[in-house]
Amino acid sequence: MVCPAAPVLLLAMTLPLVGPPVARASQPGPSQAGGETGQQLDQESRAGESALLSVYVQLVFSHGGWPAALSKPLPLPPASASSSPGTLAGLSLTTECNVKPDGLTYCACLSGYQWNASICSRHQLCQPPHNHQPCGCLVFSPPEAGYCQVLPPGETPVSCLPAVPGSLSLNSWLQVPGHTLNLTLHTSQETTSLNWFLRRHTGSPGPIPLQPGTQVSLTSSQGQAVLSIRNISHEWEGEYMCCFEAQGFRWELYQLVRVPLQVTDVARLPDQLSISCATSPGFQLSCCIPYTPLGYLASWSPGEGSEAPASFNTPGDQCLVLATQHCPAADITYTCDLQSPGLTPLRVPVSVTIIQDGDTTCPEDSAVVAWNVTKAGHVAQAPCPVNRTGMVKRTCGPDGAWGPIHSSCTDTRLLALLRRAQLLWAGQGWPAEEVPQSLAQLLEQTEVVSSPSDLLALLGTMTFLAKVVADTRIPLRRSALEALLKTTDKVLDMDTSSLWTPAQVQKPSAASDLLLAVETLSHSLCPQDHPFSFSLPNVQLQTQLLTPTVPADYRVSFSTQPPLWAQIPRRSLAPLDTSNSNITITSLVLRKLDHLLPSNYGQELGDSLYATPGLVLSISIMAGGQAFNQGEVTMDFGDRDNPFHCVFWDHHLFQGNGGWSGEGCQVQAANASATTQCICRHLTAFSILMSRHTVPGNPTLELLSQVGLGASILALLVCLGVYRLVWRVVVRNKLAYLRHAALLNVVLCLLAADTCFLGAPLLPPGPRSPLCLAAAFLCHFLYLATFFWMLAQALMLAHQLLFVFHQLSKRRVLSLMVVLGYLCPMGFAGAALGLYLPRGQYLGEGVCWLDGKGGARYTFVGPVLVIVGLNGLVLAMAMLKLLRPSLSEGPQAEKRQALLGVMKALLVLTPIFGLTWGLGLATLLEEVSMVPHYIFTILNTSQGVFILLFGCLMDKKVQEALLKRFGCAQPPNSTISLATNESHIPEPSRGRSENAR
Repeated sequence: MVCPAAPVLLLAMTLPLVGPPVARASQPGPSQAGGETGQQLDQESRAGESALLSVYVQLVFSHGGWPAALSKPLPLPPASASSSPGTLAGLSLTTECNVKPDGLTYCACLSGYQWNASICSRHQLCQPPHNHQPCGCLVFSPPEAGYCQVLPPGETPVSCLPAVPGSLSLNSWLQVPGHTLNLTLHTSQETTSLNWFLRRHTGSPGPIPLQPGTQVSLTSSQGQAVLSIRNISHEWEGEYMCCFEAQGFRWELYQLVRVPLQVTDVARLPDQLSISCATSPGFQLSCCIPYTPLGYLASWSPGEGSEAPASFNTPGDQCLVLATQHCPAADITYTCDLQSPGLTPLRVPVSVTIIQDGDTTCPEDSAVVAWNVTKAGHVAQAPCPVNRTGMVKRTCGPDGAWGPIHSSCTDTRLLALLRRAQLLWAGQGWPAEEVPQSLAQLLEQTEVVSSPSDLLALLGTMTFLAKVVADTRIPLRRSALEALLKTTDKVLDMDTSSLWTPAQVQKPSAASDLLLAVETLSHSLCPQDHPFSFSLPNVQLQTQLLTPTVPADYRVSFSTQPPLWAQIPRRSLAPLDTSNSNITITSLVLRKLDHLLPSNYGQELGDSLYATPGLVLSISIMAGGQAFNQGEVTMDFGDRDNPFHCVFWDHHLFQGNGGWSGEGCQVQAANASATTQCICRHLTAFSILMSRHTVPGNPTLELLSQVGLGASILALLVCLGVYRLVWRVVVRNKLAYLRHAALLNVVLCLLAADTCFLGAPLLPPGPRSPLCLAAAFLCHFLYLATFFWMLAQALMLAHQLLFVFHQLSKRRVLSLMVVLGYLCPMGFAGAALGLYLPRGQYLGEGVCWLDGKGGARYTFVGPVLVIVGLNGLVLAMAMLKLLRPSLSEGPQAEKRQALLGVMKALLVLTPIFGLTWGLGLATLLEEVSMVPHYIFTILNTSQGVFILLFGCLMDKKVQEALLKRFGCAQPPNSTISLATNESHIPEPSRGRSENAR
């Protein structure tokens, strides 16, 4: 009965050969003890030589005990006269096997023996490795007969040690940071299965495989292989292992590498400090370094209040704290000294500034964290909360006011994932295993994203994982892709104002990088996992595996609102027929991502701002592991009322930040439906661009606008011609002069504004066009000036009625009217330009006019509506005054009739202008009917006609002057008419009246 945990011992015997062998020795059969045949003696030996004979004995100890006699040299059996010419000269132990309670058999080789490469490749290695041997111990399940074989002896006759068929060479075990490490393997035998590993003292417990990457390169030639690592840092120090097969065995060579720390590896908290001795008599400084086996000794200088010098030689980050209880009398610089034997000392300074009496300071504050009194011009710093890495900073301005808080605090788990992905891309790790693991961990870590730094770390990890997959071309299983899509769905749902917007300030390409990463990883699905369909609120994916014989047109549809579908015609897939490999088509729809992408547009789209439908469609074709990008695709994004552009996202535009481009895409009307489709002659991420909140294209409105502006300009020119003819007649007293001077300025401003507005569509739109900017500014200023001159008229009327006995001179009134009519609108127009142009909210969509949805519109509509309201109040007050004058303050009859003329003109024009821009404000609202658009267009473009009729031609004085000018003058009777702005007084009377005044 054999105990299940009984140890098994395999033996090898050494036989001296007496005389030449008769023939080549063959493998003997199993011994009576149950032994397994060993290696052949396939060599010729002369008499007197000894050789290892492949005769093995298996000893099974039924009671599980290990006889002490086996630990001593084994005695040889006595030689028999009838024995063969070979005599047994030595007996060695080779293999020890133990059956564990889990049923697995662990077989370990004794010194000088090893499992051959063939057996080693088929079985799992024992953990931990046995005696630092590459194949020193194997796990068998189920147990099978076998044994460890003797390693080739050394080259010298007396050497019993195995001769490793190779050696490692390195210029120095101590590498300079930033330089290139070159580790060379020299071999004397043919080698196969060559691999490089790094065993670090922190992080991964086992050896890390080294693959070609951004820092790692592998080269080989006859007799040597070279491992090169560029820009080496302390993250690449450790024990390097070269594993290869030669002479039927697996061999491992080791080389220790150390890399000193740099100043950038030392963390100071804070790196500068300003304190007030009155409020903070003491302070604390910290100096922290990552773990390194070089064993640094850290100390502070000056060292008052410091801990004793600390030796940093334990795993994990280590810190030396300086706690000072007494405030220095003057500014001082503390230095953290790091020393290691044989290395140049590291000295990291921390400056401490003492706040003196009279210095400008920022007061204590408790926003987010506790901020101490800080000197103006300095940056206050505070540590991050537990489980977060980084720094919280806040600048104290030169005026003693606190600036905004900037936090780089990032969750330590997200940072660890990011750094692991970066090292994986650099060449450390096994991508086929680590990429799926990292994607699964990313999905778990989406719950901890609470700051822009967290979001950037998560997006950075996805980006580096996508680069690894693209470079190594590893396929992803369905579970890994599902984890990616779930993570993407959650990321697109994250808050825009608190996470995405500040993250994009730090990295404008954040959303573009996300799109590229998701595209790259999505089309890397294993062929056996196709077809695959996946749907979440923000992510929809459909994949299809096509046979080498491509079928009919490829068509895919998505359940979006409105429905989205795409089609690739058969002729576009025809070039793939000759590839003789599987063809995969991946179609991906992402919601909300287009709103996160930067508003960058290619040259063919101009500088206008556009709106996207909330969908981005990405289509990719892979054939034989290669991307096929030249296919033609037809897309339908659903019913769209407004005209749009078919575009794709070009990741290379705008210095790598990405932008929309229309190259290779065009709009085409569908044959069987009323929708409009996009056709693009390449494959990538697509969408459509629509002008934001523009009036639907309506030729009737455009015609009305052009005709109305033309009529308005013509009417204003006629008005100027009339004034040229009758000016001397109608301005013969102060009130008449001021009234017509204001009206003349209204005409001039409106004429210039209408002309500029009519010619603006001929200019290239966008904020990069100086002419377009100038046209928008002039239109804004001139239209505002028109209304401010109307306000000047109303205020003049109010002053004449309210301050009857305190009249101002004509020169002073005219000066005030010029200031109000030109300087005030200039201020509004200039403020709108300076405030909204840097924000990209000044110009409207594709027009040289103010943005209808931004704040710039209020700098025009606001003053206009206020002026209309003030004019209404003045008119109401004037009517009360003129219709019911008091005995003491009532104006003279002549003056009263003149004021009635002013009031009548304002009474007609103010409601018309007010109604016009009230409707203009209504047209800016979404989903408004077309009626306000038509009424606004008619009234707005007819303002010049209204001014000609009600402000000029209906004036009785102007009519009489025109009749007199053309020879139809009436008798010079003294008449007064309510329809005029003036009383008509014969010359003698007018002269006496003026003399009386």
